[in-house]
Amino acid sequence: MKQEELQSMVEEISLTYFKRPFIHQARFNHRLRTTGGRYLLHTHDIEINPKQYEAFGEEELISIIKHELCHYHLHIQKKGYQHKDKDFKDLLKQVGGARYCKALSNERSYSKKRYIIQCTSCSLKYTRKRKFDLSRYACGKCGGKLRMLKMDVDH
Repeated sequence: MKQEELQSMVEEISLTYFKRPFIHQARFNHRLRTTGGRYLLHTHDIEINPKQYEAFGEEELISIIKHELCHYHLHIQKKGYQHKDKDFKDLLKQVGGARYCKALSNERSYSKKRYIIQCTSCSLKYTRKRKFDLSRYACGKCGGKLRMLKMDVDH
């Protein structure tokens, strides 16, 4: 889907469900990661995460657009446009928009590395997520030298 198609889709959904025109800009923003879309307060533009459309299709895209249009129309009418506001919740329910977007599978799968460090004097074991320079630290219990025992990687 192209920017022009998104713009016309947002304008059409605005007229159909809200009976009001959308006179600002709608665009895809490829930098969005954790959200389906966002409404920009200062410019009144709407940005949509294209990964949501690619992963879940047009139905989910329409649901996200409805959500962002709720923010848009309520803000312009000077009503409660935030997620916590009753006006927002009521309008969202009325038009059938999504409260939350579906979760995308993480692009960057964070590996759960575990570094196991052991004291050479008292044999106390430490488990850490981050690797660090063992020569700069000592055991917290006895002050002995530390050594890397092993590194576990869970996926």
